[in-house]
Amino acid sequence: MAAIIWLVLGVVLAVAEAFSLSFVAIMVAAGAFAAAGAAALGAPVLVQGVVFAGVTAAALFAVRPVIRKYQRATGQPDAEPMGIAALEGADALVIESVDAHNGLVRVSGEEWTARAFDATQTFEPGERVQIIKIKGATALVWRMP
Repeated sequence: MAAIIWLVLGVVLAVAEAFSLSFVAIMVAAGAFAAAGAAALGAPVLVQGVVFAGVTAAALFAVRPVIRKYQRATGQPDAEPMGIAALEGADALVIESVDAHNGLVRVSGEEWTARAFDATQTFEPGERVQIIKIKGATALVWRMP
């Protein structure tokens, strides 16, 4: 049963990585998959926890420097923003009217719930807006300059 729990945790983390693109959740997922293997071999819970922590730490400390080295080699010392951070500052197209309480925009081919960053502004379908901030699953937008 423990192996199944570790596998489910690993899958959930891998799916979370697909949405966040932080390259951290996938490393934790690797630890969960390793712990699932230990559980399948009959290791006690304490050993499973140590395997999980060890593989996760090793992945974080071994892979992150490689990613940073690649970023520096390609002239991107801090790299371009990834995941949600990449959306801040992006242009979006209003799909459904956006006001202080609700709305819908399309950015990079994805539809996001949206609301106006300035509560006095409203945007109609077809208008271009700029994403100022992502708050949860909602884009706070502003009129394009």
